[in-house]
Amino acid sequence: MIQSTAILMATAQASRTEALTSSKNPLLREVRRAALRGTLTPDGYCVAESFHLMEEAIRSDCVLKAVLCSASVRGTVEAHLRGLRGLKLYVVPDALFRELASTESSQGVIALVRPPVWTLEQLFRGRPMVVVLDGLQDPGNAGAILRAAEAFGATGALLVKGTASPYNPKSMRASAGSVFRLPIVAGVEASIARAALVQRRLDLYAAHPRGERNLNDVDLTRKFALIVGSEGRGVSDKLASVATDLRITTTGVESLNASMAAGIILHEASRQRMIRK
Repeated sequence: MIQSTAILMATAQASRTEALTSSKNPLLREVRRAALRGTLTPDGYCVAESFHLMEEAIRSDCVLKAVLCSASVRGTVEAHLRGLRGLKLYVVPDALFRELASTESSQGVIALVRPPVWTLEQLFRGRPMVVVLDGLQDPGNAGAILRAAEAFGATGALLVKGTASPYNPKSMRASAGSVFRLPIVAGVEASIARAALVQRRLDLYAAHPRGERNLNDVDLTRKFALIVGSEGRGVSDKLASVATDLRITTTGVESLNASMAAGIILHEASRQRMIRK
């Protein structure tokens, strides 16, 4: 009986595992293209590379289409996936997997994850604390801000068209899994973003190193949105015209990195809201 059970388990494992050995395989081409462009695959899955991102996707109850792994880490990946039924595992030769990987020191695992789909309305639930990324082009900064947004209780993030994709591999890594849980609406035209913010009568603040208001002097327990502009030109005129510039007092340096500034402001909002509970 024990032997029969072992055979059945081995058969089930074999049936959900497949070797891919050609660089012309359609799935590998889709994964490579999505990773290079920082977009979703044609059927709506993001490329989550690393054990951590795969585990975060599973923990967040996201749908996984499949997992690809390099042959050398197959055993480790199978151990991580044990107990997950119906998930396809594709094993790829190490040399071919390196062509898929977006990092030089890849861990040898990629999960195809369907991210949650959110609406603008869901970003403004309860007492809104919304982060607006306005043309922020560095995917590392974008991902780090999404991570800070989740950490400090933001209700969502609105990414204006021209901002780095939250599904860019670098954004994904910097978000460390927050992209699977934080309500995010991306690719929104600036005019639509402005209308949505103004219509809901939020306090609007634009992070600016020489802003007219000091962070220590504003009430962030109210419903508000924080607008973070691009690294080069800052917040666009369309959004700056309806926002109050907000500065962080610093000593010895003129300005802070966009993700650091956003993290400080969001932390202060979280602190104020905890005190006022």
